[in-house]
Amino acid sequence: MAQAGKGKLNYRCPSCFMRDIDMDMFYDKDKKEYYCLRCQYRGSEEDVLQKNEMARFRYGAMYERYTKFDFD
Repeated sequence: MAQAGKGKLNYRCPSCFMRDIDMDMFYDKDKKEYYCLRCQYRGSEEDVLQKNEMARFRYGAMYERYTKFDFD
C-alpha cells in the first residue's frame, strides 16, 4: 500500500466538515485523488473544492444578525 501524504494544500474533508468535524484529507499520487482517513470519502481536487464551496455557502451568514423579519 502506498504511503499517505499531504497534498499541495490541506483540504478539509467535505463529508466530515458538514458534520462539524475538521479533518484534513490526504493525497494519493498514484490515483490522483484526495481521501479521508476518518470517513472513507474519496474525490478529485475539483470534487473536493466544489463540495467545500457548498459548506461555505451553508455557513455564509453565520456572523450576520437578523433583527427584522418580514414574512408578509
